[in-house]
Amino acid sequence: MIKKDNGQKEHKMALLIDGDNAQPSLITKMLSETGKYGSVTIKRIYGDWTTPNMKSWKDTLNNYAIQPIQQFRYTVGKNATDSALIIDAMDILHGELVDGFCIVSSDSDYTRLATRIRENGTFVMGIGEQKTSKAFVNACDVFIYTENIAPKEPKPTAKSVPGKKKEKTKEAIVLGLLKEAFEMVVQEDGWTHLGSLGKALLQLDPGFDPRTYGYRQLSQLIEAFPAQYELKRLDAVGPSSVYVKMKE
Repeated sequence: MIKKDNGQKEHKMALLIDGDNAQPSLITKMLSETGKYGSVTIKRIYGDWTTPNMKSWKDTLNNYAIQPIQQFRYTVGKNATDSALIIDAMDILHGELVDGFCIVSSDSDYTRLATRIRENGTFVMGIGEQKTSKAFVNACDVFIYTENIAPKEPKPTAKSVPGKKKEKTKEAIVLGLLKEAFEMVVQEDGWTHLGSLGKALLQLDPGFDPRTYGYRQLSQLIEAFPAQYELKRLDAVGPSSVYVKMKE
């Protein structure tokens, strides 16, 4: 692995896409999310390219230099894509070609693959829809929901307020998650570093993302709860010196 300028390790990443369970319109966002964790050196997409539903991927492949892997459907109703992706992933893992994987799919069949990669001490992230089984989400170090990276729909007008009850439920969920994560990393003085809190949140829920709750950054999410949390920035030390305290 190489190191970034900020001292963090940067992975060499393999991006493996299940073409049957991914959207070509989000490929730019997928590459961007994967790129946050390292340099994407392997880009492959798996599917039966003789079927009509894979046609939408063809322009995308040329634009982003993604290698298509053909996998015929030998039996009607059976998906052979997952086995081809899994075999390739294990070959890449044992060949030590990368030290990080991104699996793009909402299919729970990849749960064991993600678990096996992590058992090897290798970083693995997933990208999929919110319907993805919790087992697959928790098998990854990080999981990104496509709903958080898809273009946002226009907000409802003031006249119609559907989902108000749902927002309250989201608020209760995130406050419970923040409290649990904070208690994992709080120091003797009652403060914790924002980065430590972020890592604890991902340990509790690999699919945690501030964008799920309408905020681009974790600090903005915490600032939305001034009655519960206090944020302190030490600008003289550096831009990353942000600390969090839970109020009594």
